[in-house]
Amino acid sequence: MTTQIMTSPRSMQRRIARLLGSALPALALGACSMAPEYVRPEMPAPQTWPVGDAYLARSEAGLPIVSYSQIFTDARLQSLIEQALANNRDLRQAAANLAAARAQVTVTRSSQFPEVGLTSSATDRETGGGFGLNGMSYALSGGISSYELDLFGRLASATDAQRNTALSTEAAARTVRLGLVADIAQTWAVHAADAELLRIAQATVISAQDSVRLSEARLSGGIAPRTELRQAQQVLETARGDVAAQKAALAQDVNAMRLLVGADFDRALLPEDIDTVIDSLGTVPAGMDTSVLLRRPDVVEAEYALRAANANIGVARAQLFPTISLSALVGFASTSLSALFDSASRTTTLGASGDWSIFNAGGTRAGVTVARAQQEAALAVYEKAVQNAFAETADALADQGTLGERLRAASAFTEASRDNATLTEATYRRGIASSLDNLDAQRSLYTARIAEIAVRLAVAGNRVTLYRVLGGDQASAPEAS
Repeated sequence: MTTQIMTSPRSMQRRIARLLGSALPALALGACSMAPEYVRPEMPAPQTWPVGDAYLARSEAGLPIVSYSQIFTDARLQSLIEQALANNRDLRQAAANLAAARAQVTVTRSSQFPEVGLTSSATDRETGGGFGLNGMSYALSGGISSYELDLFGRLASATDAQRNTALSTEAAARTVRLGLVADIAQTWAVHAADAELLRIAQATVISAQDSVRLSEARLSGGIAPRTELRQAQQVLETARGDVAAQKAALAQDVNAMRLLVGADFDRALLPEDIDTVIDSLGTVPAGMDTSVLLRRPDVVEAEYALRAANANIGVARAQLFPTISLSALVGFASTSLSALFDSASRTTTLGASGDWSIFNAGGTRAGVTVARAQQEAALAVYEKAVQNAFAETADALADQGTLGERLRAASAFTEASRDNATLTEATYRRGIASSLDNLDAQRSLYTARIAEIAVRLAVAGNRVTLYRVLGGDQASAPEAS
């Protein structure tokens, strides 16, 4: 048996030097890559944001690097986000995937370096029906069993592909982080809106109960029909049903937040006022140049996947050419342990081997076609990601440009409905307005208040959406714990 070791006599060193010297021209080609040069595709979206009545003017030159704490300024929301970043299971999974992808780069890259091994053995043979020292043999060997010369860049391209895959995974982890922060902020705002809707429904129940009592008194006095009482009861029961629904919605908001945070949390961190939420949410400037979308982690993920596919073409092309491997082994073998390292026991092996598939029914060339097709698919995915990013951002900017007017109109409508309800009730109690007029005024006020809360929630949601679609927090990807 023969085992390779790292140290070798001068004679073997000279032989290795001669062998490697003869291979230097081939080694010089090791820097050669069969992968096509990567060129970032033209951005398949307009270079500027849409303009017009629906869009606010943009003067920023580009998107600044921000953190979520600059956009979501309320300390309660920041506390929930910090807990989620520590406990959320989706984020942990993303971090584990990233750690595996980074380690895989090292695994793939190791093929570019010589593999050094050391083996030893001791064997006892039976001779003439007995056992003894004469039946023993020993061996120790070490060295480079096989080292492939990367003449056409196959190994380098494979490493490059894996490195870009890891970077794509890192961007995917940032996408998870970005989505988590945005989801928490959105859920936080929804809880505030639901809390206000519950208060509105409860106030409507109280008002409707007064109307029912008044209608019952008028019915008992013979001055009102039963239909008036029934209509008042309809308003009351509708409001009671809404109270029950909003209590369920608030419980579901808590459940959603608990899932996002990944653990139980202090309920005092949840808001009860939608206006307070709006005041605590900053805005992310969009910038005139749509190239800011290239910072979105999902776009970055798609681009690195495209780079990896481009490198895989180099791997497939290189397989069309022969592979050459070198070996350098030195070992010792002896029937006596004391004589194992004598010069007479030493064996040296130097070699070079080549492998070239001459015919495999077109399989290797088909591999190049497969790699090219995969690169085309990755290009389409990248371009679709950019187009989707543009559409999402343009939609969010359109909302931002009109929400101010929508909120003003909703507030004015609520105020007019409130004044009308107050005046109608006063005239109804004096017997001037009909019960139907009074009930319609109450219903209109109730509907107007609900609609205004919906618009206020849309304002808060739009700021969260802009944070999400413009790439938001540019923090690094999560680390595996």
